Amino acid sequence: MIELTPDESRVLGVLMEKAATTPEQYPLSLNAIANGANQKSNRDPVLSMTDDQVYVAAEGLRGKGLAVRVDTAGSRVHKYKHQATEVLKVRAGELAILAELLLRGPQTLGELRGRASRMSPIESLDAARNFLRALNERPEPLAKEISPSPGSRAERYAQLLCLELHAAEAATTVIEPSVEAATDTTLVDRVEKLEAEVARLREELLRLSRALGE
Repeated sequence: MIELTPDESRVLGVLMEKAATTPEQYPLSLNAIANGANQKSNRDPVLSMTDDQVYVAAEGLRGKGLAVRVDTAGSRVHKYKHQATEVLKVRAGELAILAELLLRGPQTLGELRGRASRMSPIESLDAARNFLRALNERPEPLAKEISPSPGSRAERYAQLLCLELHAAEAATTVIEPSVEAATDTTLVDRVEKLEAEVARLREELLRLSRALGE
């Protein structure tokens, strides 16, 4: 099982995300990775990684086979790209969900579907659930279901590549639902759909703000 440090997790998440959302700027230089790692939107927690920290993390990912360095003739700027798809043997939807978990920590099914869809289309909550099931049912799982947030009944999911990352939130594994809880499936589905819609609207608002130069 591949185990990452928190810094490696953030850098890998950035490489995975930017490969899908800004392919014209990919592979990424150390400076571009640092900007992506430290951006204040779509990140939890917000970090202030230095170029040195990014370099150590990127080289750590190289050592684990999850990233490669791309050296262009005539350029002194090293660039990196991830190899998570090949090494972890995941589909595009699974990769997008895993990237979100690395960048934002534990999330509900609705949140993951809404946010990961900006990297790879996820048509429905059932599709998102199937991707998460695939990540969980591997011989070496990459994600697991954990307890809902206080005051919520919506199940959440956490990544397993770095147990130190968001450790407090992911500490408690979800308990098998009781018969009584099973009757609340409709309510949970409604909450998840609302969360997915809110996440989608937030992404659209962010895109609009960027387009207006705000």
